[in-house]
Amino acid sequence: MANQSPLDVYLGNDWTRHKADFWRAMADHVSQADAGQVVLVMVGLPARGKSLISGKVKRYLQWTSVKAEIFNVGKYRREGTPHPDAKFFDAGNPEGEKARRAAAEAAVADMLKWLKDSANKVAILDATNSTKSRRKWIYEKLEEARMAHCFVESKCDDEELIMANILDVKTTSPDYVGQNPEEAARDFRDRIKMYEKVYQTIDESEKHLTYVKVTNIGHQVVINRIQDYLQSRLVYFLTNLHIKPRSIWLSRHGESEYNLEGKIGGDANLSSRGFQYAKMLPELLRRSGLPKDAPLTVWTSTLKRTNQTAEGIVEEFGWEKLQWKALDELDSGTCDGMTYAEIADQYPEDFKARDDDKYNYRYRGGESYRDVVIRLEPIIMELERSENVLIITHQAIVRCIFAYFMQVDQAKSPWMEVPLHTLMKLTPRAYGVEVEKFKANISAVSTWRPKGSTAKHHEAGEADTVVGEVVANGHGNGKEEEQKNGTN
Repeated sequence: MANQSPLDVYLGNDWTRHKADFWRAMADHVSQADAGQVVLVMVGLPARGKSLISGKVKRYLQWTSVKAEIFNVGKYRREGTPHPDAKFFDAGNPEGEKARRAAAEAAVADMLKWLKDSANKVAILDATNSTKSRRKWIYEKLEEARMAHCFVESKCDDEELIMANILDVKTTSPDYVGQNPEEAARDFRDRIKMYEKVYQTIDESEKHLTYVKVTNIGHQVVINRIQDYLQSRLVYFLTNLHIKPRSIWLSRHGESEYNLEGKIGGDANLSSRGFQYAKMLPELLRRSGLPKDAPLTVWTSTLKRTNQTAEGIVEEFGWEKLQWKALDELDSGTCDGMTYAEIADQYPEDFKARDDDKYNYRYRGGESYRDVVIRLEPIIMELERSENVLIITHQAIVRCIFAYFMQVDQAKSPWMEVPLHTLMKLTPRAYGVEVEKFKANISAVSTWRPKGSTAKHHEAGEADTVVGEVVANGHGNGKEEEQKNGTN
């Protein structure tokens, strides 16, 4: 039998009976608690994961309905100096210093303007902020605006990790677009040397600051003067992060018997084609590019169809498998085991209400997509602290996890098409998330229903041959090239 997740072991059997009530209560608590505003100020040398961390924080907050925005000083600087060489960042270069100061001032001004709207909660100032004088200036500006703050310093002396970040930046940073990769890497290393000359870590002389210092991706964490709920929540998230290169593989279970009948929910077995997909999944994983000498951990829900889909992978690769109740499909309550036609016939008002606001609609005795997002928070925390993970789960759950990584708008995420017999590989990068899709040449019904359509699933044609296709790079726009708007 597969291992259970630590959360499920702790909560035991009562968890199954009371999980919907628990996550609804959590959703209400979180929405009421996030009342304040705070500015996160990044600190650190280049190639220490500041932009990666900033992006992770923003997408986590937005995914949990907290409005957040990144103010990247480099973006402002590029308006006047789009492709500077390392000498531009020399503290002894007065023209470069003047331009960088102007960029910082513009970013802070826009940030404070954005925060005048009380609905906006967390601003992230993404820059090196590597000297005490720069941090003093930022602190004074925030005090003048009566704005809470938290400086976040990312330190790293792990040369292997630093080199991996340099390689990532040279291929994804707007500063090096169109440049020779080797020349870009050389220039970026020279830029780091310029910053190292003047870099000052946060120390006892700045004990009046609220800050978090994370050294070597969480090996050591120092916390100072954390005061309110939102700051505490952010610190908890930050202490679970790492910036090591990794990928996350996402797949729905193979086609199930309920899928063939057009029914939702339940705990059905796989269909014959679903078992074919389970058998082919190890080959899809190989084609996707598995990391060398780094085994994946397999996560499934507790339902039969996901565990049956994972059997061949565990048997062939010998990877550890964990079952998570939090990965179970959205609870459809009294509609469990029904078709959409039956729901539309028996509960026409509910069917329409779900079409009108699918993210917030809650099935009678069941869950909404908002509830699912809240119960997935432990999953996201564990994902952020993990390395390479394969998740085999369900349509609504894949939508919510994909929406987290790609920053898909809440109103759109429940309508995304997530076809059966398709493996997705998500690779977080410094400036976005790369998505690759690998489709199995095994037919399956479509379980996708477009918004406003008739109460039935829409049939899919023959599946494409197996391909490895880069379909999207998420840079905060929540778009995907092959994504359609459509249901569970």
